[in-house]
Amino acid sequence: MTEAAQDQALRVDGLWKIFGARADKIIGTPDAELGRAELKERTGCVAAVKDVSFTVAPGEVFVVMGLSGSGKSTLVRCLTRLIEPTAGTVVLDGQDITSASEARLRDLRRHKVSMVFQHFGLLPHRQVVDNVAYGLEVRGVKKTERRARAQELVDLVGLTGYEHSYPDQLSGGMQQRVGLARALANDPAILLFDEPFSALDPLIRRDMQDEVVRLQAELQKTAVFITHDLNEALKLGDRILIMRDGEVVQVGTPAEIVAQPADAYVRDFVSDVPRSHVLTLEYVMRPPEPTDSLEGPVMDPDVVVRQAARAALSSAHPVQVVRDGELVGIVDDDAILRVVVAEESVPA
Repeated sequence: MTEAAQDQALRVDGLWKIFGARADKIIGTPDAELGRAELKERTGCVAAVKDVSFTVAPGEVFVVMGLSGSGKSTLVRCLTRLIEPTAGTVVLDGQDITSASEARLRDLRRHKVSMVFQHFGLLPHRQVVDNVAYGLEVRGVKKTERRARAQELVDLVGLTGYEHSYPDQLSGGMQQRVGLARALANDPAILLFDEPFSALDPLIRRDMQDEVVRLQAELQKTAVFITHDLNEALKLGDRILIMRDGEVVQVGTPAEIVAQPADAYVRDFVSDVPRSHVLTLEYVMRPPEPTDSLEGPVMDPDVVVRQAARAALSSAHPVQVVRDGELVGIVDDDAILRVVVAEESVPA
């Protein structure tokens, strides 16, 4: 395995999923360049995923977002061949998913991947602890061992005391915590989330987002998270891939997407985002000058403007932005205020 491959928990190259008769004959022809509506009119086929490529680093939360019909849910199902791709390759944890035999694929799904869906899929006749342990049971783990592991996960996701409850005795948010614990029980190489919180009430949804953030800080799991909600994407994602009509529109960090939208479609998406909550100092700093005071607070360029604002505005000297011991920029009060005041002036 090359050094580059070792830095990739997941690599997707040229992935296509076209639904319809003779779908595999379209790729490589002029029809493949048509828009979705034109392709359907001409051939009767629908390109749900169109030549998508990306990589995910170990421990990264990679968010795929787009509106309904953008292809994001089809994409995540292609990653484990729950839906068979029409073309392209998926390499997960060094294993080529797209060329794997059925037996090998089943093994990869059991040991390398866990999925969390919008619909919890809990077994109603089993207690919480046994729902969490179900994947271990399928793998043949002994009852005492799998129950001990399940109890650890029940505690981890904040359900201590509910291990002997049944799913219908739990709220929607609690049921999704069971689903999350079950996904973690196998210690998978990668977690795939397909809009897991979209059916939850807004307050419960926010709690579950906070739970994912907390668990990620503790466990550092690699995850691909599907959502149609931009605020959720910005909160959870280390990087975000935005899809439209099956194609990739932009891939970048939350700050990159808000500061440098690729086109009008993305610009529209991010127009109402509070910029101080997303932009980092890297996007508001100016080059240092010989006359600058070097007595101000020292911060990393990846610090979010909102987090930096209090220290910056309370200091008599500008913020020094330092990367790897080198002064790379200066952020003065005006730079902070331009971001904060601008977003406060946007009509609600």
